[in-house]
Amino acid sequence: MPFQDLPARLAEVGDRIEQARVRGGHGQVVTIVAVTKTYGPDAPVAAWDAGVRDAGENKVQEALEKMSSVAVPIRWHLIGHLQRNKVKQLDGFHLVHSMDSARLADALGAAGVARGRPVDALLQVNVSGEGTKGGYQPADVAREAERLRHLPGLVVRGVMTMAPFDAAEGTLRSVFRGAAESMERLREAGHPATELSMGMSGDYEVAVEEGATLVRLGTVLFGARAA
Repeated sequence: MPFQDLPARLAEVGDRIEQARVRGGHGQVVTIVAVTKTYGPDAPVAAWDAGVRDAGENKVQEALEKMSSVAVPIRWHLIGHLQRNKVKQLDGFHLVHSMDSARLADALGAAGVARGRPVDALLQVNVSGEGTKGGYQPADVAREAERLRHLPGLVVRGVMTMAPFDAAEGTLRSVFRGAAESMERLREAGHPATELSMGMSGDYEVAVEEGATLVRLGTVLFGARAA
C-alpha cells in the first residue's frame, strides 16, 4: 500500500503545528496543503483518506492530469509559477498562491470576469529579495493593493512567500514577519486578506509561530520524491 505511513506522519506534523500555533499566540487556524507535485494520483487520494482536504501542485498541466485521475473532492491549490496563457485553465483550482506580477494579476482578473466567477489568489511577495524567486517587492505592495481593488474578477485572499532554503531561524522569522506585514497592507486597502501561505517541510513550525494559515508540505508527509 503506497504511503502507508502517511497517517502517522500526519499525526506528528499536526502535533507540531498545534504546539507552534500555541507558542506563536496568533490564534489562527492552520490548514495543511499536501504538496503532491511529482507524486502520482495516489498521493492526493492517500492524503484525503488520512484527513487532509487540500492538495498543492506546481504546474497547471500536471495538476489537470492528476485531477482527472482523482475521484475524491480534495481542494486543489496552484502553488507554482503561473504563465498568463494558462489562466483560462484554472477552473478546477480552489486558490492560486503565486500571483507574482501586475500583468498576471490583470490576466487573472480578466479570466475571472470572463468565467463569471472571480479568481481567488494570494499575492506572492519576495520578502527575502532573492533573485531566483519571483513576486512583488514588499515596498510595492501598498501601491499594488490599491490598484488591485479595481479588478472585479479577482479576490485577493492574502499573501504567499518562500524563505531561503536552509536559512537560519532569524532569517526565517524576518521573512515570515515581512509577509505578515504585506498582508496588513492588503487589509488596509480593503482586501479580504486573511491567508498567509508560508512554511514548507523544513520550516513550517517557525512559519506557524509567525502566523501562517497555510503550510505547504510535501516530503515531510510523503517521503523523498523520486529523482
